[in-house]
Amino acid sequence: MDGFHDLGGVQGFGAIDHKINSKSYKPVFKKDWEHLAYTLMFLGAGHLNKFNIDQVRHAVERIGLRQHVGTEYYERYVIATATLLTEAGVITQQELDEALGSHFQLATPNHSTGRSAIADRPPFEVGDQVTVRDEYVSGHIRVPAYVRGKTGVVVHRTTEKWPFPDAAGHGHTDALPQPTYHVEFNTQELWGDAADAGYVVVDLFESYLDKATA
Repeated sequence: MDGFHDLGGVQGFGAIDHKINSKSYKPVFKKDWEHLAYTLMFLGAGHLNKFNIDQVRHAVERIGLRQHVGTEYYERYVIATATLLTEAGVITQQELDEALGSHFQLATPNHSTGRSAIADRPPFEVGDQVTVRDEYVSGHIRVPAYVRGKTGVVVHRTTEKWPFPDAAGHGHTDALPQPTYHVEFNTQELWGDAADAGYVVVDLFESYLDKATA
C-alpha cells in the first residue's frame, strides 16, 4: 500500500462519485467487461490455486506509476492477474503479446520477501487504547499511512482470523492467521485541529497495533 496507492487522507483529488452497492453486479461494474477482470482473478486464485488475493493486491501495487495512472481500476486487476500467471508459468510474455497484437506491459518484478506477523501476544480487547505501529515496509502492507503512529480505541475484534497479509502477499503459505480490529480514531488526532470534529473507524490487523502507552 505504500507509495502512490496509499491515497487515504490525501486532499486535492476532488469529490468521489460514490454509489451504494447492491446484490446486482451492475451498480458495481459500470462497463460490461469489468466483471471479467474479477472472473480471471478468481480463476487463477481459486480454480488454478496459483496465488492468493493478497498476492493480487501486491501485484496491483507493483504496477509502474505511469501505467497505473493511465489505467482504470479493473484494468489494474487484469494486469496484476496476468503478471502472477506469467510468474507462475501458466502463460508467457510472448503468448500475451501475440494474443494482444502488441506488447502487454506487466507489473514490475517483486523485490521483497515480505515479513512475518508478531506472534505470542495477548489479543486486544474492546475499549483498549492502541497505537498503530509507525513503520514502512518495502513489500505488501495493509495499513494506511494516515493512521501510522496514531492512537485510537478498539471498538470491535473479529471472531474470524485471516493470514497476515504482509506474509501472504508474498506467497508465504505459513502466514499466521490473525484477527482484525475496528479501531476508532478522532479526526483531529489524525489531521490536526483544522479537521472537522468526528471519528474514523479503520480495520487493522493485530500485528499493526501496540497497546498505547500512558
